[in-house]
Amino acid sequence: MIQQLSVFIENKKGRLAYITKVLAQAGVDIRAMSVADTSDFGILRLIVDNPDKAIEAIKNEGMAVSLTDVLAVGVHDAPGGLAEAANALWSNGISVEYAYAFMKREKDIAYIILRVDDNERAIKVLRENGISLPEEGDIKD
Repeated sequence: MIQQLSVFIENKKGRLAYITKVLAQAGVDIRAMSVADTSDFGILRLIVDNPDKAIEAIKNEGMAVSLTDVLAVGVHDAPGGLAEAANALWSNGISVEYAYAFMKREKDIAYIILRVDDNERAIKVLRENGISLPEEGDIKD
C-alpha cells in the first residue's frame, strides 16, 4: 500500500498552480495526480515522494488535507492489462472506488492507483493473480 494525499480545494482559477508551487517550494516531488471537481470545490489526489513533508506544507497554507491508503498496481502495458486486474478484483467481490494512472519508467508495465473497499483482500487477490504491487519505496524512486 502507498499513501495518497487528498487536498480539498476551492474550484477557482489558480488553485492547482498555487498548491503545486507550495509543494515545489517544500521540495516535494509529485508522482501521480488526479483532480475530481464539482462546481464549488475539488479534491486533488496526489502521490508524492514525501507525504509527511507535503502534509506539513499544505497545512501551513491553511488547506485541509488527509491521507488515504491506496494500492499501486503494475499491469501489462497492452490491451487487456488493466482488465486482468479489474476482473480479478470484481470476481472476488472487491469494489474499485476510483482509479488513476501514473508514470513510472519501466518497460512494458503501466501503473494504476486504485482505491478499493478492502485493501488487504485486494492485495491478496492481485498477488494470487500474478499482478505487480509496487510499494511506497518503489514510487519514491
